[in-house]
Amino acid sequence: MIEHIKMPAVTPVVRYTANGSQTVFLYPFPIFASEDMVVSLDGAPQVSGFTISGAGATAGGDVTFDTAPTSGVIVTLERILPIERVTDFLEGGDFSAQSINNELDYMVAAIQQVERENETALKYGEHETPGVSELPDRSVRANKALGFDGNGDPVAVDLSGAMAPPDFTAVGTGAATRTSHDKFSDLISVKDFGAVGDGLADDTLAIQQALAAHDAVFLPNGDYLISGTITVGERQTLIGAGSKSVLKCQADTFNAIEVPADHAMIANLRIEGGDVGIKLFGRDRPCVQTSVTDVTIVAPKTGVLLDGYTDTNKPCYWNNFDRVLVEQPSVNGFHLTKSGAGDTPNANKFHACRAYSLGADITGAGFYVEHGSFNNAFIDCEANVKGTAQGCFIIGAASNKTLLINPYAESNNQVPNIKLEAGSIETAIYNLLSASDGSAIWDLSGGEYTAYNAGFPDKNRLQKTTVTDMNATLQRYDTEFIDTSGSVDLDLSHSVHLVSSFGGALTVNLPLASTAVGVMMVVKKTDASGNVITVAEKTGPGPDGANFFLGAENDYMMAISNGAEWFVIASNRSAGNTRFFDGSGTYDIDMAVDTYLLSSFGGVMTARLPPANAAESVGRTVTIKKTDVSANVITVSEQGGSGPDQSTQPLSSQYSAITVTSDGGQWYIVGKHL
Repeated sequence: MIEHIKMPAVTPVVRYTANGSQTVFLYPFPIFASEDMVVSLDGAPQVSGFTISGAGATAGGDVTFDTAPTSGVIVTLERILPIERVTDFLEGGDFSAQSINNELDYMVAAIQQVERENETALKYGEHETPGVSELPDRSVRANKALGFDGNGDPVAVDLSGAMAPPDFTAVGTGAATRTSHDKFSDLISVKDFGAVGDGLADDTLAIQQALAAHDAVFLPNGDYLISGTITVGERQTLIGAGSKSVLKCQADTFNAIEVPADHAMIANLRIEGGDVGIKLFGRDRPCVQTSVTDVTIVAPKTGVLLDGYTDTNKPCYWNNFDRVLVEQPSVNGFHLTKSGAGDTPNANKFHACRAYSLGADITGAGFYVEHGSFNNAFIDCEANVKGTAQGCFIIGAASNKTLLINPYAESNNQVPNIKLEAGSIETAIYNLLSASDGSAIWDLSGGEYTAYNAGFPDKNRLQKTTVTDMNATLQRYDTEFIDTSGSVDLDLSHSVHLVSSFGGALTVNLPLASTAVGVMMVVKKTDASGNVITVAEKTGPGPDGANFFLGAENDYMMAISNGAEWFVIASNRSAGNTRFFDGSGTYDIDMAVDTYLLSSFGGVMTARLPPANAAESVGRTVTIKKTDVSANVITVSEQGGSGPDQSTQPLSSQYSAITVTSDGGQWYIVGKHL
């Protein structure tokens, strides 16, 4: 079994002349991975339209094109590796023969690559003693030809007297005279490499060759058909003459322009069709500081795609888009995502960018931040999309700290203006114009956003905020309505609680005071039933160190936490805080009201007070009055105790009454009418 590549002595490049029908081309040298193979047509590197097989095989493999290259085109297959250390051996660790074999294979492959590059350089013959190998200084050789002196060493040769085009001198003081050749070299046009721009000829190869040879390339007015991806690499510029400079994709199966490195510039042109109009991703280097300005992209699947890709060391950060229009996208206008294990696209800036459906169906969103962190900012941007969209602006589950300033959203068919997906964090929205009939802000994030002059009906949302001086003309409180029985635990999502105990006695548990520092809560009983609402503290002693009881309709209490305990700062005993009872036997005084009017017409009755030390008794005063004309006595007693003033108290005649209070030790009579 072969465990590693057996690195043969073979030059890692092979060339073929295409015949117009052949699609499979062999390469007789090994590669470690498909990314090591560079495929070129007439010297222009290709990034799509082919598949590579045989990676890891000593004998090599083949490259299969989707469409046969044009007859006469030179097909070059070349192994190019980054010159780097790919393994590391631990001190004192296990020594793997396979690891050292792989490392040596990689080193030999890198040496072969350097050797092949040296073979293409001009050099002295082995039979000669090398002389001067440096070119003359730039100032000496400017506008001159390269020649050789009597020793055969390189010199700059003056072309005076030779046939040459006229010189060029710009108008203006200080203008320097330059040769026409020098002047024409300032900016290279794709037409210098054979591009036609007539909307009929395939100009892909010409554009690719221009960018392979030069870092700044001009796209004149014209319709340039392309059948493959145009790569704008590190520090390269592709600039057109405006919207009349058009790149036309012949299919939607490839990306029109890809930017796999940093500091690129794309400006003043129009792109039509394609899978993605412009894709930024860190394939070759970190994809940072790319500038895309005054570009129109028409009828792509996705207009602009920023991809965090596969390597966290090659992120998609700090790119700038200004006045970019994506018209009639079928999936998304602008999309920030991550297709592999790389980092999310972060801190990218979009200014005056627009996604516009213009009547075409769209399945995604005008702007979709699926993955992205740390101030991806969209300033003065517009999403005007058809009602088939999922949203005008969608802030996805893997987004963090996205900033929308002056966004314009328009659609129909209940499409949300801004949709915040569950998992999105700290989105900030300022001055939203909502022209769609869907939700202004559809929040699935659980409130993980801040809004100012944005949304309807709640235009502003502030998270935890400290205000030192505020003048409020109208103040509203988050209010919760509770109608149940048993026990309810309150959380910190609401400050006012309107509670009905109509279905049975109810205990309302305040949050633990230590989790609610500075929080104020109101609990109010809303029903007229005799069922008591007990306000307690979850796993704590309760407001003012005890439970609080609401027995009558409209009874309420207000409490505030200092982080250690809850304190009651307001409560009431509402007008009519009285209960009437007509019966016999034992009637327990539940301390829910202040006055009990009792009728014993049906038989003798015992009105039994709770224990004097019970939580509902301490510090409370209650009046008990006999209302009927019968001779049936109402005896006031105490549960588990001896009664007011240490004895039971009889109410024998109509209108007899007794008022008692508890100090926590016993019941005392403070008023009596017999």
